[in-house]
Amino acid sequence: MKITARQGSLTDASCDVLVVNLFEGVKTPGGGTGAVDKALNNLISSYVIEKEEFKGKLNQMYVLHTYGKIPADKILIVGLGKSEDFSLNKIREISSKVIKKVKSLKAKKVCTILHGAGTAGLEDYSCARMIAEGAIIGNYSFDKYKTKDKEEKEDKKEIETLEIVELDSSKLESINKGIETGKIIAEAVNFARNLINEPACVATPTKLAETALSIQGIECKVLEKDEVEKMGMGSFLAVGRGSSEPPKFIHMKYTPSASARKKLAIVGKGVTFDSGGLDIKPADSMRMMKEDMSGAAATIGIMNAITQLKPDVEIHGIIAACENMPGSKAYKPGDVLTAMNGKTIEVDNTDAEGRLTLADALYYASEQNVDEIIDIATLTGACMVALGYMAAGIMGNDEQLIKNLIDAADKGGERFWQLPMYDEHKEELKSVIADMKNCGSRYGGASTAGRFLQEFTDEKKWAHIDIAGTAWIDKEIKELSKGPTGSGVRAILNYILSL
Repeated sequence: MKITARQGSLTDASCDVLVVNLFEGVKTPGGGTGAVDKALNNLISSYVIEKEEFKGKLNQMYVLHTYGKIPADKILIVGLGKSEDFSLNKIREISSKVIKKVKSLKAKKVCTILHGAGTAGLEDYSCARMIAEGAIIGNYSFDKYKTKDKEEKEDKKEIETLEIVELDSSKLESINKGIETGKIIAEAVNFARNLINEPACVATPTKLAETALSIQGIECKVLEKDEVEKMGMGSFLAVGRGSSEPPKFIHMKYTPSASARKKLAIVGKGVTFDSGGLDIKPADSMRMMKEDMSGAAATIGIMNAITQLKPDVEIHGIIAACENMPGSKAYKPGDVLTAMNGKTIEVDNTDAEGRLTLADALYYASEQNVDEIIDIATLTGACMVALGYMAAGIMGNDEQLIKNLIDAADKGGERFWQLPMYDEHKEELKSVIADMKNCGSRYGGASTAGRFLQEFTDEKKWAHIDIAGTAWIDKEIKELSKGPTGSGVRAILNYILSL
């Protein structure tokens, strides 16, 4: 789907579907919607609003045939909800719902009003960006493994173009910039969703490495098992011992053309399938464990977007990729592992494996002369129990970094909720025979896991994002359809763009 903008009047737009809008409670449309209403002899105000009782509630839609009165074949009127509740995030959601609706109408060319730039008074750039983000995220599907007969394939119609129509030509430059930024960010989200959707037999550690190597505009090196072993990453390597899939340690690096304002490392959890190891999961808990590399998928998606956004920030994307399987060489409860920083770890549970892979990845990141480290991981069921799918947990050792990420998430239509890390959480990790255990009691598990990770950050400014509950959803929520969400991609990209 191509998204563009052009100067012109909505009443002259030639397309299959023309999208206009109404705030809740409006009886007489104004602006672009008012112009369309007038061209249709007040059909919107006198019929749709009065007779059909269209209220303008958020995401309410009404399809109207034009019968040749204007070049557009159909009008789609979408409700914006209450004007006092309207926001940029609402535009993204509305755009997503609109795209799904016009797909059901089998439209190829769609023209739209610039939601939010009129009565709401929001910036043209931001409104256009949200329309692009919502449209691309809403248009997402993953059906590569579905077989279709010839008739179904021929009958399926995809939207070819989405065109924002703006009367004022002086606004086109900012609108086009907004479209481009929104497109890059949304495609990064979908890039991550594609990786997560792949079955674990396809999205192996090797596949993640190949995907990272294929990104143009960054440096990328992949360290094999022997190299990683020489570096002392005993914690990471232990997790992958039970699998026939070789582990891969991936280091991507983006260097800006100008002097870097900041140096940032993003560390993504890359367990491509988590059986739980010898502390094996129940079947129902294992079924969706292909998603345990969602942090890695987000990291690769972010790095791919960065090459197009080109911020003046040096960015390292780091992934310790492996499977956690109960093979004959699998690590065992009670084993003592030595991490890259020399700390020894008693394995209390082989299903607390993500933190073991991240331990070495975080310490490696701390050695890259970076200012800040952000890790993103489907780390704990405890975080999912605490926050559900409504928010990702965030914690760390720098309050300003945490605040900035929470703000960036909010602007990106995501939610991060800060969880505590107390000294008592470290006490939970005490081991009789080693420096620490890899997990504590069942209580406060998300915070205990975060406190474990802190031991490997070498006192760098660091934030940990636990996306266990937000990486995958079981029903459509706002702009996202059921399945993987690309959780964290928008938030971290927004943060980078703010630097």
